[in-house]
Formats: sequence, structure tokens, C-alpha cells
Amino acid sequence: MVVVGAGIVGAACAFYASRAGLDVTVLERGAVAAGTTGAGEGNLLLSDKAAGPELDLALRSAALWNVLSDELGGEAFELERKGGVVVAGSAEGLAALHAFAAEQRAAGVASIPLDAGQLRDAEPHLSPALAGGAFYPGDMQVQPALAAAGLLAAARAAGAELRTGVEVLGSELASGRLTGVRTSAGLVPADYVVNAAGTWGGEVSARLGGAVPILPRRGFVLVTEPLPRVIRHKVYSADYVANVASDRAGLELSPVIEGTRSGTVLIGASRERVGFDTTISIPVVRQLAAQAVRLFPVLAGICLMRVYAGLRPYCPDHLPVIGTDPRVPGLLHACGHEGAGIGLAPATGELIADLITGRPATVDPAPFDPVRLIGAAA
Repeated sequence: MVVVGAGIVGAACAFYASRAGLDVTVLERGAVAAGTTGAGEGNLLLSDKAAGPELDLALRSAALWNVLSDELGGEAFELERKGGVVVAGSAEGLAALHAFAAEQRAAGVASIPLDAGQLRDAEPHLSPALAGGAFYPGDMQVQPALAAAGLLAAARAAGAELRTGVEVLGSELASGRLTGVRTSAGLVPADYVVNAAGTWGGEVSARLGGAVPILPRRGFVLVTEPLPRVIRHKVYSADYVANVASDRAGLELSPVIEGTRSGTVLIGASRERVGFDTTISIPVVRQLAAQAVRLFPVLAGICLMRVYAGLRPYCPDHLPVIGTDPRVPGLLHACGHEGAGIGLAPATGELIADLITGRPATVDPAPFDPVRLIGAAA
């Protein structure tokens, strides 16, 4: 099996396939976690997903992240079981948030409604103007580049090969079936090829003969100077859920704020479809900073150390593409997770290994089947 891409999803595919006894080669044109993964915050979220197939995948992934922490040592990739706090600014917004949380609880997600006083107990530095919120103890955090590197190291220990600086250029077929990939370093034979190229999954899928519609969606992350740990959880506005699910191409902003072990505070989140342009927009940075200060007034006057941009792999129906491509026997896709790829990676990798080996899948693969998108990438 060849895996195209050494981000977190490709690393998870390599890890679980190697564990299943497959001979795995990972091809990456740049460096490990050099794309979307390296520009991510490391969110492992249940709180932002409505009941349905993506939440099912997230619940399975959360369980697997805990297993991986035990097996590989969560300290090595900075896994934090910090929990998430979602906040609402009005009584109407709070009622909607609590109704959403109740639906999630019915689907197996632990959440605790918070009134204004309880919200301040959870996060003392939040603005007193907020109406309340909800606490999600199952939300976690990892350092995404370290997590990808750790999964790849474990895959290599199980026999996988990692080749960086190798770009996939096309597919090699015999009798209509994929038998390998043509690369900048020559032909690499394979019985199965997994497109785990993240934001570039659309381009790679077209090169391999099974185009799927993956589009880039730009976002910025602000990083403050180190501070005392004034923010205890991942904290975000209830508007964030709506922005994740939006189909609009224009700029959308909703505050997402959390502290890190080093003391820095990470501030997001913006989303806009501007192609592969990663130019820093000062107006957007200012708006994100202003939103953060409204939520946490204690951040007023704090200096930013840096700002970075990332591209999320956006799929039109907001579900990742995971499964076999009927147009090219031997080709599988594992991409299109948008901003949830870090969290969903383990269950995605496990599902790819299940599909190749014929094992019973722990998550229903049907909602993620590439068949649903055939024709949409034309």
C-alpha cells in the first residue's frame, strides 16, 4: 500500500495499515506535517459536531486517541484532556446551544449545561456579559506535528517506509487496475494507493484518475506571548459551529481561544475560500484579536508573537471522503476533513485498513463513500 501524504491522516493510515500487516510506503513531496497538519491547532473536538456520521467518526477517534496515548505515550505529542467550553452571548443563543448539546448527549457525547455563574467558575477570566455555555469534558488537544511524527515513527517500527521529497505525478494501471504510482523519483509499485493529501487531495485525486472535489479554505491562527495559564479549556463561541457548516465562500469569523503548555494563547478562527493564497491579512488578524479581547478582556494589551495561515481541505457536503474509488480499482481516498482532520485521523486510518483487509468496520463507511461525489469534481 502506498499512502500519498505525511500529514496526520496519512500518518494514521500508515499506522493502522502497518498494524494490520500491510506493506506500507508513505510518499510526501515536502516534509512530515508540512501542509495543513503543521498549520493546525490540534483540535480533537466532539463539541462542534451534530449527531450524524461525522460525530460517529469523532467518537471512535476520541476512543482511539486515548488508546494511542496509552500505547505511544501521550506526553510525546502533548495530548491534553482539557475539555471544551462553548459560550453564548444571549439568552436565545444559550437556549439554542443547550438544545444542540442535548441532541449530542442522546448520541453519546458528554456535555454539561452551564449558566452564567457556572461559566465563570469554569473560566474566571471570561467576559461577565456572556449568558452561559456548555462544558464538554471529552474535547482534547494534541500538538499535531508531533502526533503525525509519532504515528509515522510507530508505523516505521512496524515495517512501513517513509519517503519525503517525492511527488506523486500519476497512476500506473494494468488491466484497468492500479498497480503503482509514477513519481518524481520513478515508479513505485502498489496494490493499493491511499490519497491522504489533505488540502491537495483534489489535485492528487485527479492525477490518479479519480477526481474528488476538495477545495482549500484559508484560516489564520494568532499566537500570543507566553502568559500565566489564564485560559483553562478550549473556549469558543457557539457561532463557530455554524461557520464550520457554512457553504459561503466569503470571510467568516468566530472566536476560538485556548492556552498551551508553553503559556502561549492560540486565537482563531477565520474561514474563507481564496484558493491556495496564504497571504496574511492584517484586517482579519485585527478582527480576530478584537473578538478574543471581547471574550477574554484579560488579553487586552497582550502582544502577539506571530500569526500563521493554514489551508483546510473543504468538501462540499462537509463530510470527509473515505473509501474505495470505483473508477480506479485499488485507489482509496482519505481526505476532505476540513478543520477536523487532526481529531478524525485515527478512525479514518482504521477505516482505511478495515476496507483493504476486509475486516468488519467499527464505523459505517457508507456516508463517506467517494461515490457520492463522483461527477462533482468535473
